[in-house]
Amino acid sequence: MLKPEYRYWVLWLFLLGVLFIVFLQVVSGYNINRLIQGNKTLLKELRIQNELQKLEADIVIMESDIRGAVITSNVSLLNDIEFKISDIQEGLNFLDTQYISQVPHHVVNQLKRQVQAKILFSNDILNAFNSKGKSEAEAIINSNRGQLLRDSIISGVNHLDSLRRSKLSMISDATEATGRSARIWGVIVTTIALLAVVLAFWYMMNQGKQQQKIIKLLNESDKRNREVADMKEQFLANMSHEIRTPMNSILGFTNLLRRTLLNDQQRDFVQNIHSSGENLLALVNDILDLSKIEAGMMQLDEIRFSLHSIISSVGAMFMEKMTEKEIAFEVNIDNDVPDIFQGDAVRLTQILVNLVSNAVKFTEQGKITLHIQLLKTLGDQVRICISVRDTGIGIAPEKQAAIFERFQQAETETTRRFGGTGLGLAIVKQLVDLQKGKISLESHPEKGTEFRVELDYKLPDMDKLFQEAMAAESEPVSLQKIKALIAEDNLMNQHLIAHLMKSWSIDFKIVHNGAEAIEELKKDHYSIILMDIQMPEMDGYTATGIIRHELKNEIPIIAMTAHAMMGEKEKCMNLGMNDYVSKPIKETVLYNIIARHAQQSAEWHQPSYQHINLEYLHELSGNDAGFESQLLQQFIQQVPLELEQLKNAIVEKDYNAAKNVAHSMKSTIGYVGMSEDLHPALDRIEQNTKQEENSHLWEEYCYIESKCHSAIEEVKDFFEKS
Repeated sequence: MLKPEYRYWVLWLFLLGVLFIVFLQVVSGYNINRLIQGNKTLLKELRIQNELQKLEADIVIMESDIRGAVITSNVSLLNDIEFKISDIQEGLNFLDTQYISQVPHHVVNQLKRQVQAKILFSNDILNAFNSKGKSEAEAIINSNRGQLLRDSIISGVNHLDSLRRSKLSMISDATEATGRSARIWGVIVTTIALLAVVLAFWYMMNQGKQQQKIIKLLNESDKRNREVADMKEQFLANMSHEIRTPMNSILGFTNLLRRTLLNDQQRDFVQNIHSSGENLLALVNDILDLSKIEAGMMQLDEIRFSLHSIISSVGAMFMEKMTEKEIAFEVNIDNDVPDIFQGDAVRLTQILVNLVSNAVKFTEQGKITLHIQLLKTLGDQVRICISVRDTGIGIAPEKQAAIFERFQQAETETTRRFGGTGLGLAIVKQLVDLQKGKISLESHPEKGTEFRVELDYKLPDMDKLFQEAMAAESEPVSLQKIKALIAEDNLMNQHLIAHLMKSWSIDFKIVHNGAEAIEELKKDHYSIILMDIQMPEMDGYTATGIIRHELKNEIPIIAMTAHAMMGEKEKCMNLGMNDYVSKPIKETVLYNIIARHAQQSAEWHQPSYQHINLEYLHELSGNDAGFESQLLQQFIQQVPLELEQLKNAIVEKDYNAAKNVAHSMKSTIGYVGMSEDLHPALDRIEQNTKQEENSHLWEEYCYIESKCHSAIEEVKDFFEKS
């Protein structure tokens, strides 16, 4: 691209070129006007020339006519003599007006006197001829005075013509010079225009080539950036997997070890191992979170959550450390702040954890105060302010501007004294910005720091929430009744998961890769699969694709992976997995996921039907398949008989019998969940016992018969699939 000064030069040259073209246009217009004026002058001179020639000819003709009339005594030759004299007078006047500003005045006056003398001389001849006769007129003619006047007039005309020719030559020269000038300027303008067009075309072509080069370079740069970003993402994914896999075993086994009988020293050692592992895992999570945010890969979830519950869990997380440092923790939530919000609870927890962790880290005595207040409410949108205030070391004013930058801490010795990476506040700042919130701080050295975070959340529909909560009150499936298939290649993780499965009384089978999982699934029935993603021979992605598309099996598959990059969960879901748990695995998280999908798995194999609903039967039988089979067989046999009895009663108008059969059928159809559909029709048959009100009984019967036959077919289908 052109440098800025070059662009300015190009602009100035363009402006000068425009001014030059305007100047050329003005000059060309001036030359054209001169050409037009020169042409007009030439036309005028041609007319003057014609008038001089005509004046000379008229003088000669007038003299010739008068001389001929006198000599021949032919008066008819004098008929037009007055008109000729008048024409001579007009021509003389024209020459007088045209030459008055172009030739000496005495030359024109001399010609006028000569012409007037010639006219008077001719009148003298005519008067003598008319009054005294031919001889007197001839005597005047023969005096040679007329010839002298004629010669003088011709001489004067020639003299004027000579002066005119000199003037005409000057005009012709000026016109020719103007034409040459106009032609030259035209050539110059044309040349400049052509050069401008050529230069503009060259410039545009050159700029086009430059732009193409720049676009190519940008494309190559963008491609390299994408490759670098992919390499970075792959590196982070691999790093995450490689670190989280051993961390899963370290934290898992230290949790198990802490439950065993240990002496005080051993318990301290285990606690130190566990704390170091948690710190290392927190560092990995911070780096991954920051990378995800900066890459624009972190997405916000919108779920319902309890603010009090989050604050309680965050407080419990740091309670041990605060007790150890003898720091008081005070929570103040204004009364007008709702408890249930709709938004990203995970990001809110991250913000609170980082801010409280920061306060605990830099506070040696005093207290930490967490204050939440409601700023404004607009419809179902609210803005809350979260304040975390401590009595710690504080931050110097000149350091506050950089406190939210990566790897930045207030003082260089802070890391050595208090630990940490300087990523916590950077993550908080970016998480707040991601949610379009605002964060600020107020701090004084040795007096403490207060962070204020403003965030927007939605208020959920509480009526709907209550209904969902009531609907969710059902007896959970016991994990002792399920069988889990576990695909995991890491031996330590196998031992850890095996221990968890045994502690939860879950029947399980462990395989080492995806191929073994597929073969095992073909041989045996399982309720759920825990699928590691990165395994030798066949990874979890490929195995899931085969299970879903080739085996056509909809068994719940839970992804277990040490990858923690954004998009990993979505990738697992898109490939057909049902849920996702990241390593290191937390016992409660894994237990809840298995319990939730075990409930779905228990209901999954039961097909849904349009007419029957077997939930009441399952509840009544306590999921006793034998008892349910007997009732359903009885339904298939009994319903056709009751329909026949009801039909005969209506045809025979035995309304009491119809009432009894309708009442009995209510119990029969209730076992298969058809009460809502058929009870209204059976009630009308049961209640309408008067003949005059029974005109629609047959329609009611036809409706009941159609529904019951469809229900029988669905029950038969259920037996086949069971």
